[in-house]
Amino acid sequence: MNPTPGGKILYCSQCGQAKSEQELAHFGNILVCGSCKPAYAQGLSEGIAAPTVFHYAGFWIRFVASIIDGLIIGFSSAAVEAILLPTLRPNLSPVGTASSVALIGVVYLVGLSIGAAYEGLFVNKLGATPGKMVLGLRVVRPDGGPVSLGRAVGRYFAKLLSAMILLIGYIMAGFDPQKRALHDMIVDTRVIKKRS
Repeated sequence: MNPTPGGKILYCSQCGQAKSEQELAHFGNILVCGSCKPAYAQGLSEGIAAPTVFHYAGFWIRFVASIIDGLIIGFSSAAVEAILLPTLRPNLSPVGTASSVALIGVVYLVGLSIGAAYEGLFVNKLGATPGKMVLGLRVVRPDGGPVSLGRAVGRYFAKLLSAMILLIGYIMAGFDPQKRALHDMIVDTRVIKKRS
């Protein structure tokens, strides 16, 4: 697609494709491309409610939210580990490689458990983690509905995959029309601005 010089790029609310403003039909606040217009107009004539228009959260605002959440999880994990490790260390004698590996495993599992519980409970109960709440973001299903606990926990583990592949899973959000990162695509969620 080659937009006209200086033309504003917008997205079709039905298919999510990027189009120039001149290529989209306006139905109130809803923008629809030429390909989707017949089906959308037919739905309106049949009394089908128009979908909500979402304002997707971009890469940088989500990056800041991730930093806030990372700090909260990091401090929480450190506090729990500071309580647990002194009680575990005497049970892992004699000191050696095996006990060091066991301690590293315990530290990793504690951090993983705290992160999964944090993401799962906050996204399921409140619709966003504290980092996202501070910035006015929400995690929703494609129709704007809430995210189940299982899907929210799955999203946390999918985020680990996004990070393991050199953060490419996160960077994908900068190029997707709906600003989805790899973990959003895996569990079928969207991150939107609350005012949507």
